[in-house]
Amino acid sequence: MNQTARHSESQQAQPGTVALFVSDLHLTPAMPKTGEAFFRFLREQAAHTGALYLLGDIFEYWVGDDDINNPFNQSVVDAIRAVSKQGVAVYWLAGNRDFLVGEKFAQACGITLLEEPHVTTLADQTILLVHGDAQCTDDVAYMAFRKQVRNPAVQQAFLSQTLEQRKLMITNMREGSRDAQRGMQAEIMDVNPQAIDQLFVDHQVKLMIHGHTHRPARHVTSSGVRYVLPDWDCEGASVRGGWLALDTAGNLKLINISER
Repeated sequence: MNQTARHSESQQAQPGTVALFVSDLHLTPAMPKTGEAFFRFLREQAAHTGALYLLGDIFEYWVGDDDINNPFNQSVVDAIRAVSKQGVAVYWLAGNRDFLVGEKFAQACGITLLEEPHVTTLADQTILLVHGDAQCTDDVAYMAFRKQVRNPAVQQAFLSQTLEQRKLMITNMREGSRDAQRGMQAEIMDVNPQAIDQLFVDHQVKLMIHGHTHRPARHVTSSGVRYVLPDWDCEGASVRGGWLALDTAGNLKLINISER
C-alpha cells in the first residue's frame, strides 16, 4: 500500500465531529481580540460540524433584541448566521448575562433557542445541558437576584425602558456585582455538588455539560461525568478559551484555544 492510500485510510478511520459546545465568551466591543477569536472558531471549527451549542454568556450583556442593529452585535449575528447557512444546527441556551435574547435574535441568526435544562442525544450519548448559574445555590444573594430577573413581569418592565436606560441599568448592576464578589469565597460562586447530583437524578443522565464558573474541568463522581466549559479572554499575553468537541464515536474532548 502506498503512502497516499495509507493516509486516505487513516483519514477515513478518524471519527468526525458531531457537535461543539462553547460558552462564556462575554463578547463586547471592549474585547476585540476575543471577538475575532470567536469569529475564527466559527469559520474554522463550527462551520464543519453537525451541531453547535452556545451555552450562555456569549455576550457580556444583552439588553433586548432591539439592540440587534448595534454594529458589534450585528457582526456577531452575521458570523453565527454564516454557520447556520452552512447547514449546521445552531442552538442557544441562555446564560446569566444574555437571558433576554429572544425570537428576533434567533431568527436573525438562524438558531434554535433551548429551555434549561435541556437533554439531547448525540452519538449515542444522552447529555444534559445547562448554563450552570442555577446550580450555584450557595450564593444565596445571587439566587434571589436570579429569581427576580427571570420573572416575566420584571423582564417586561425592564424592556419597556428605553435602550439607553437599560444599558445604564446594566452598567450599574455589573458594578454592584463586582463589588459584591470582592472578598467572597470562591466556593460560594461555584456549583453546589448536591444541586449537580440532583440534576443527574432528576433527568436520569450520566453526562452533563455546563459553563458559567470559568473553571474548565472534567469531573467524575458516582452520579456521572460533568464537563465544565472555559471562559474566553484573548486580550492579553495569556490567552484562554476553548470548546468541547463530541465525535461520532461518542468521545468528548476539551480543546484549548491556544492549541489551535
